Amino acid sequence: MFSHSQKSKEVPAYVDLLQNGELEKRIETALKGLQSCRVCPWDCEINRLEDEKKVCRTGRYPRVSSYFPHFGEEDCLRGWRGSGTIFFSWCNLRCVFCQNHDISQNEAGEEVTPERLARMMLELQSMGCHNINWVTPEHVVPQILEALPYAIEGGLRLPIVYNTSGFDSMESIRSMEGIVDIYMPDFKYWSSEKSDKYLRHQEYPEVVKSALKEMHRQVGDLVIDENGIARKGLLIRHLVMPGECDDCANIMKFLAEEISPDTYVNIMAQYHPSAKVDESKFPEINRRITQKEYQRAFEVARNSGLHRFDVRQ
Repeated sequence: MFSHSQKSKEVPAYVDLLQNGELEKRIETALKGLQSCRVCPWDCEINRLEDEKKVCRTGRYPRVSSYFPHFGEEDCLRGWRGSGTIFFSWCNLRCVFCQNHDISQNEAGEEVTPERLARMMLELQSMGCHNINWVTPEHVVPQILEALPYAIEGGLRLPIVYNTSGFDSMESIRSMEGIVDIYMPDFKYWSSEKSDKYLRHQEYPEVVKSALKEMHRQVGDLVIDENGIARKGLLIRHLVMPGECDDCANIMKFLAEEISPDTYVNIMAQYHPSAKVDESKFPEINRRITQKEYQRAFEVARNSGLHRFDVRQ
């Protein structure tokens, strides 16, 4: 399925979890939880095993919009062979400015069985990707777990990237311990008022702070190998928004003081008005950020004590 040069030097921990029966226990618990769903912080308590749908608009099976070797991710993820991304459709947030709204807020792609999802991972591995990158997995953690044994038995040995908005339940994150190698959450807003206005959930800041602490406990600071490829750890993304220097400063201070001063951060400049943002709705963010705002974000990050940044942009 893959060449010797593509194999990890060490057997991934998720292989041991399958062999010792722990993965099966986690799958059983996670699938049972779909009967009264609390997979994410919305706690909808619907029966997704019966294909009921609510906030995340996803029932029994996950919907995948696309999967391919992604060369647009951070350098330490994409390398020279790409990051093996699997884009899950829908989302458990309602960001009014969503930069990927065609996937997160529309019925893109197709529903997939556990076996099909496993084959996607194996196909990406056979293409030579450096890792398997689950994008927007927050609402489909049980279904991902369900697919893993098929992938592992088929030869999956790549590091796993959990690419998330950060709006994850503690139960879901804990179920991924020993499976996820690299956590890559967003930290969008510090303010609960702004989170309520722009993300449609005022508890986002408290949820993401707790999630980041648990992620860091599991995997620590980001480790990059001699070839520049991330092997394990926490990588945080922050999208700079128009006029939001105070939120940015608070986020960076939290990362430096309550996570680690060695936290690896991607301060992102690509915001553009999208989704529901126009002059009549949310005029205050109906523009791109300025170069001064972007530079200021790096300034407050460095002043907080952070020093590891993705500088590709």
